[in-house]
Amino acid sequence: MVNNKIQLTEEVILNALRNVQDPELHKDLVTLGMIKNVKIENDKVSVDLILTTPACPLRNELERNTRSALAAVPGINEVDVHVSANVPHDQRLRRKIDLPVKNAIAVGSGKGGVGKSTIAVNLAIALAQSGAKVGLLDADIYGPNIPTMMGVHTMPPGKNQKMEPAENYGVKIMSIGFIVGPDQPLIWRGPMLHSAIQQFIGEVNWGELDYLVIDLPPGTGDAPLSLAQTIPLSGGVVVTLPQQVSIEDARRGVEMFRKMDVPVLGVVENMSYLELPDGTRMDIFGTGGGQHLAEEACVPFLGSIPMDPEVRKGGDAGEPILISQPDSDVAQAMLAVAKAIAAQISISTLSQEKE
Repeated sequence: MVNNKIQLTEEVILNALRNVQDPELHKDLVTLGMIKNVKIENDKVSVDLILTTPACPLRNELERNTRSALAAVPGINEVDVHVSANVPHDQRLRRKIDLPVKNAIAVGSGKGGVGKSTIAVNLAIALAQSGAKVGLLDADIYGPNIPTMMGVHTMPPGKNQKMEPAENYGVKIMSIGFIVGPDQPLIWRGPMLHSAIQQFIGEVNWGELDYLVIDLPPGTGDAPLSLAQTIPLSGGVVVTLPQQVSIEDARRGVEMFRKMDVPVLGVVENMSYLELPDGTRMDIFGTGGGQHLAEEACVPFLGSIPMDPEVRKGGDAGEPILISQPDSDVAQAMLAVAKAIAAQISISTLSQEKE
């Protein structure tokens, strides 16, 4: 009779799990350091599966494959997999700036009116809902809409000579909209804008963040350049509509990130279609433009977001769609895009660690 206690060693367990690959990182879980705390008690084995993001789109698949690989080992009759996450730290951020932020994600577009702020807001909320520590920086100095969309209009008192960010829906928020009046125009030249962005990065008590989501102003002007000079960006997301004119502008957004040496995480196509009461879809702005741009630029296509009047209503009321109607089709599409972005950040950050 074989003694299972002799057979079931940590090395046996790890060898079994070397057969489980992360489909996006293209390495096995053991090599990636995602398996921790192997414990063996008679015929029961427990392991910790440490994901690279709490918003991992492959969470269920990885957990299922881990369980299956262990269950296939002779002598194991009971398997316990505890899933958690540890977001990797962008090494460029760690080396170049004294700020406890692991990853900075810029959301941009080549033109206005494509729903860039809506994507940024719901991305931040989705990451926070997954369990991540998230900040949202409104870098659209000339048109700060984030306070309205997030349902907050004032900051708490500052501490230790630093500004204290507002907070709602589990997200820390900073915007020039908290400082100037709603009707006050900001007629600033580049140096003043650069100074403001520097203050919002270095003089705000962000605390420890897994992700700082940054809503850029439209276009490819001073603000993105000032931002890139102030904080190393872990990646950029380009938002577009399906129509050709928007695609042409979004292409400039992709090239802007590349010229600033910012990894392009991918393209999001917003307002892709309108679903009518009879179930048919109307392609108001055309179709397929975002995916075509992603293929042309050789970057990931992160997903399509349908049109829904409730998105506009929620933004105006300070209750983004992931809060007001989390089970709706558009909210689920936003969630899928957020997971795709989190996965691309992990891929980009881990690849930098090996350089």
